[in-house]
Amino acid sequence: MRKLFISLLLCLSFLLSGGVISVLAKTSASAAGSADGPVRIEGVMLDEATGEPLIGAVAAVPGTSYYAMTDLDGLFVMEIPASKMPVDVEFSLMGYTSQVIRFEGSRKVTVRLHLEAQMLEDAQVIAYGKQSKMSITGSISSIDTKELLKSPSGSAANALAGAVAGVSSVQASGQPGAEDPVIYVRGSGSLTDAASQPLILVDGVERSFFQMDPNEIESITVLKDAASTAVFGVRGANGVILVTTRRGKEGRNQIAVSSSFGLTQALRNLYGVSSYEYASLYTETQKNDNPKIKDSELAFSPYVTELFRTGADPIMFPNIEWNDYLFKDFAWQTQHNVTLSGGGKKAKYFVSAGFMHQDGMMKQYYESYNSNFTYNRYNFRANVDVNITPTTVLSANIGARIGVQSAPNNYDIWRNIMWCTPFASAGFVDGKRIYNPNNPFIILPAQTSGLDLYYDWGYNTNTENVMNLDFVLNQNLDVVTKGLTFSIKGAYNTNYSASVNRGVVGGDSVYTPVYLGTLTQQGMDIASPLFNNNIVYRTDGVSGLHQPMSYSEGYWQGRNWYLEGALNWSRSFGKSDWAALLLYNQSRTYYPGAYSDIPTGYVGYVGRLTYNYDKKYLIDFNVGYNGSENFAPGHRYGFFPAGSVGWVMSSEEFMKPVRFINFLKLRASYGIVGNDKYSGDRFLYMPNSWTGNNGAIYGGSYQFGPGYTSDMLTDAQEQSNGNPVVSWEKCSKQNYGLDMKMFDYRLNLVVDVFFEHRWDILTTRNTLPSITAVKLPLMNLGIVDNKGYEIQLGWNDKHGDFSYNINGNMSFARNKIIYKDEVVPNEPYMAETGNSTGRFYGYLFDRFLHESDFDADGNLREDLNLPEMALGNPKPGDALYKDLNKDGVVDGDDCTYFGWGTRPEYVFGLTAGMNYKGWSFSMQWTGATHASRLLSGEYREPFGTTNSRAMLQYLADGRWTPENAENARFPRLTFSSKSHNYRLDSDLWMMDGSYLRLKVAELGYTFSDNPVLKKAGISSFKLFVSGYNLLTLFSDLAEIDIDPEQYTGGEGSSAYAYPNNKIYNFGINITF
Repeated sequence: MRKLFISLLLCLSFLLSGGVISVLAKTSASAAGSADGPVRIEGVMLDEATGEPLIGAVAAVPGTSYYAMTDLDGLFVMEIPASKMPVDVEFSLMGYTSQVIRFEGSRKVTVRLHLEAQMLEDAQVIAYGKQSKMSITGSISSIDTKELLKSPSGSAANALAGAVAGVSSVQASGQPGAEDPVIYVRGSGSLTDAASQPLILVDGVERSFFQMDPNEIESITVLKDAASTAVFGVRGANGVILVTTRRGKEGRNQIAVSSSFGLTQALRNLYGVSSYEYASLYTETQKNDNPKIKDSELAFSPYVTELFRTGADPIMFPNIEWNDYLFKDFAWQTQHNVTLSGGGKKAKYFVSAGFMHQDGMMKQYYESYNSNFTYNRYNFRANVDVNITPTTVLSANIGARIGVQSAPNNYDIWRNIMWCTPFASAGFVDGKRIYNPNNPFIILPAQTSGLDLYYDWGYNTNTENVMNLDFVLNQNLDVVTKGLTFSIKGAYNTNYSASVNRGVVGGDSVYTPVYLGTLTQQGMDIASPLFNNNIVYRTDGVSGLHQPMSYSEGYWQGRNWYLEGALNWSRSFGKSDWAALLLYNQSRTYYPGAYSDIPTGYVGYVGRLTYNYDKKYLIDFNVGYNGSENFAPGHRYGFFPAGSVGWVMSSEEFMKPVRFINFLKLRASYGIVGNDKYSGDRFLYMPNSWTGNNGAIYGGSYQFGPGYTSDMLTDAQEQSNGNPVVSWEKCSKQNYGLDMKMFDYRLNLVVDVFFEHRWDILTTRNTLPSITAVKLPLMNLGIVDNKGYEIQLGWNDKHGDFSYNINGNMSFARNKIIYKDEVVPNEPYMAETGNSTGRFYGYLFDRFLHESDFDADGNLREDLNLPEMALGNPKPGDALYKDLNKDGVVDGDDCTYFGWGTRPEYVFGLTAGMNYKGWSFSMQWTGATHASRLLSGEYREPFGTTNSRAMLQYLADGRWTPENAENARFPRLTFSSKSHNYRLDSDLWMMDGSYLRLKVAELGYTFSDNPVLKKAGISSFKLFVSGYNLLTLFSDLAEIDIDPEQYTGGEGSSAYAYPNNKIYNFGINITF
């Protein structure tokens, strides 16, 4: 049975790796050999240690198509034309050290390959150090610089999507310089998503990596369970992301140059209806509400509607699609980098300098300044390691970034573009800006055009300077005891931001079109053939004035330092390996958001003890002891222990006969982590705070009675309540895992199951009145459970010059509110307790009212027993909501939680790649499901809140009409029943947020060992094309031109952010 299974797997591998090609190659070789006689090379390939035959190993002549694969008994046969002799044959298998043997003619050989233990002994970055992959008992995932560099996104963090199991990200904006995503590790374990952000460390210091040049990064490691994060105590409750920068290596000095040039394209393109459609739909809406309405009472008369249809007057009755008018189809992006690295025994260095430029999508018209979104980023890094003595190493890191971000001053342009009607203006005509918000022939309030949102408003530029400086001294103390080292680290970070705003003092004039007949033939109907429809213009302002622009500026600054001292000990005694860590750290941050004159501070103690016996039985114990300024003495320090165990089953004697399993490890961990943060609040224990010198006349205090006067006495006003016994929010975490490598290390499987219980969550009381005139104290109240699993499965193989890999991962995380001090609702289903966080609250949609629901007089039929609704005049096409409590009335007691949250519960990732000689191809897919979006605000309401704004195309296409009654997605168009049909939150407006996206793809060719390039000193030259967000499948939102990763109106300002981008990229990499 096992051989059958292996045979099937080998057949699949054979086909995937171009086995058909190899058969053709062998046939060709035989044909060639018939002329001068073939040379037959055959034999068997065995494991050097066990003597077992190696299945699927390869014998190949490098640089040719001649190769053979071993069968189930390790046997191989290869025929090569005699004219090719002598040849060097390479014998290889994934996970084994390759051998090369020279052949002069036919020969039988026995080849013994040595197993590469290095695959398991490679160092894995962990908290405050490194550890061999074999001995790790926590849940850890990582990604290296090669994968990061494949993504052309401006933010390095976007490369994590789909690449690392257990990590999900939501990118809410694609604005140049603002593409940073929100990252979650194992979902959300607290009462809010905002309280579930992971800790991010760069070279062991808390700082962001989002705008780092990816060429500076060696690896990104994600620590997910308590065994991995407990040493961070207060800071590790939501997982930890460790970013390690690149360092120099001993050897030849190397210079690498990379440049790429790309075009970006918006993923969200929300188009409104045309002017003619708008007029027709507006008339439909008015007639839906009042079938007897007269033509003279319509906002758009039949004559005006016809003018829109024919386009007879594009000045007075234009049809402008503002998305196309304001925004370019493509924008430019470039990235460039130079790195130098190398060193010798005494010193090693790595230096990187990078530049990135991004253009936005705004078109330039007649402004005297650049009105586009732009971003220029300059990155620099220098990491140096110096061996001061044979036992002393001094390391210094300098990282710097300058970011210059410009944007037009605008009136919430990405939201209000959905207000702009196509007939509000004709735009620019012969260089003149047409301005016609109050067309006298359209009975609507003032209209908004796209130009009104930003044109001639000026621009703002924000310049951010960031510098990081680290010093690390490592001292070997073998003189004290073998394996002991001492290290001390100091880090200093500073940032300074300056904002400059330039406003337009004297803008260009605007031209309002006026029919001459309205001036000379007052009272005459526009439809009269005698009406003079020649256009004259009323002007306002002076064209080409271009006065000096106004100037204002502001600045922000920040700085912090970090200090760490550590003792590390590592030693082996026979089959026993021991390691220990004792560490003290302290940090201080200046100019925080709250109490900005008082720096924030943290103190922490870390301990770790690791033991393994015979590399089979593994134990790891970690502890963090942290102090926080937010709690009173007696509650200030928290103790956070964690322990984990591992068992390498594959090293047991009873596993030796199971040849196809190369490595099998079981893991389990348990620990407690903590949190002391809540929305930036500080000193949570302080007594109640008051502000003085308040007076009712200034609006600072309350007054009772009729009016107030200036002679009223001032008083003190209570601002907030403290809580002297508030303490740490705590979370217990369990993790159970399995690591397995099979079929000569080709197949890799990692499975993790986790359970989290968070209690004493910092929050305020919910059972008090909503109006208290004081900020309530924080208390340890909430309880939330979170559970899930992660699966990683990968296959890596190589056959001669061809290698390939395919790796998939799936993550699931779901939380549940156990307690949140919730007011007991009127009905059980109204409670948020028992639900996951982030779900939507509202009515459940039943169906649209049918024409058959009404009697001959247009009233709802009583025999149907439909529930009563707050709907004055129900009509076919109105929404009918479910009466959950069956009381015959749809009201607030019928609201409940529905859908999923905006953060997906299931996240999928797939990475695949192949290499053949100089060619390489790779792709990265990411997907998500169990996520919802609720259309709200401008995404939901036809004609907007004023009944005079734009109408989105998908709302028009999906509306209920008698002809579309069975397939309608949205209610009938109405003004009188808008509050019922369009303004109530319900699952009628919920969209499935699932999607599958080709996140990154790259195709490249590398020239190496080229004589011409070598003469120029070039060791490698790569040309590549790549893309980002290239394809989106299985998405209901993408079908209506909404990016499923962005929000849709119910999430505040982030719902109206700059669209995310698709990127088409071309580049070169040169190594000297």
